[in-house]
Amino acid sequence: MTTAPTAPPPPMRLRELAFGAACAAALRAAARLGVADALGDAPMTVEDLAAAVKAEPKPLRRLLRALACYDVFAEQPDGTYAHTATSRLLREDDPHSLRAITLWCTEAWTWDAWPKLDEAVRTGRNVVEDLYGKEFFTYLNEDAPESADVFNRAMTTSSEQSARDVAALLDLSGCASVADLGGGQGHVVASLLDKYPSMHGSLLDLPRVVENALPRLMPGGDLADRARIVPGDVRTAVPVKADVYVIKNILEWDDESTARLLRNVVEAGGPGTRVVVIENLVDDTPSMRFSTAMDLMLLLNVGGAKHTTDSMISRLTGAGLVVDDVRPVNSYLHAFDCTVPK
Repeated sequence: MTTAPTAPPPPMRLRELAFGAACAAALRAAARLGVADALGDAPMTVEDLAAAVKAEPKPLRRLLRALACYDVFAEQPDGTYAHTATSRLLREDDPHSLRAITLWCTEAWTWDAWPKLDEAVRTGRNVVEDLYGKEFFTYLNEDAPESADVFNRAMTTSSEQSARDVAALLDLSGCASVADLGGGQGHVVASLLDKYPSMHGSLLDLPRVVENALPRLMPGGDLADRARIVPGDVRTAVPVKADVYVIKNILEWDDESTARLLRNVVEAGGPGTRVVVIENLVDDTPSMRFSTAMDLMLLLNVGGAKHTTDSMISRLTGAGLVVDDVRPVNSYLHAFDCTVPK
């Protein structure tokens, strides 16, 4: 029976880390094969699982054995395999599913980019433009539409899961309007409109993004009479007036894009406006391994970066905002509550 090992001595730990790509590849293979979806509440034999996912039993057993070392699936004494709390997150139907995010973090472009991390560290530039001859999101949409779809599904999943936490955290009592900038399909603004039945909300994002906004926010939706869909690029302008602006997980672009966005928000809101910035941090967080890995990925693909608490505060105050409070949203997000000074 495969069990998760205890902490190994340093030489073996380094060997394990060097083979980290094997773990990522195994997770991707299990997600693409649909192993977690095929495995129900009762343990299954490898032969039955292989038949369900149309794979060969022997290599599938090797895949499951490798993943069980990381507590992704569990081998039983009789050789069958069962779910763990971690492996259930690879199911499509799990309410906290991370299947799309697992696929996104292991897309084909990542295997091209990671070996060039030393180059990105040496130059401070992204490597994607040299690899593919174009900016990252242009490459995705023009040359890798399937990967772009994986990205959109991963971001949708992440937004759905964190929107409830954001709405629970924020006290917007007394505010008549809120604008979600770069808000994707609008999960955050929808959650806030649910919480505050008299509030009006705006969703601003790129045209190709907001055309797929939540049906609830679109004409005929139950929130449509209180929602405004605004196509646009927040780096160019913020053509929305609101009492509160929410900026979630987009202040991680290159420095100039981030500075332009913040200038646009200050100009659009004016004195006294509240601005809530929500980001992953690479300090003071229980998710350091995840956040620092995402930080390196941002360096590779867009030349961006995750922030420390101090660097975020410096960025916000440099744009003319006053930081009133910093609070955790959940185990991997922090909220910076700011005001445009009067």
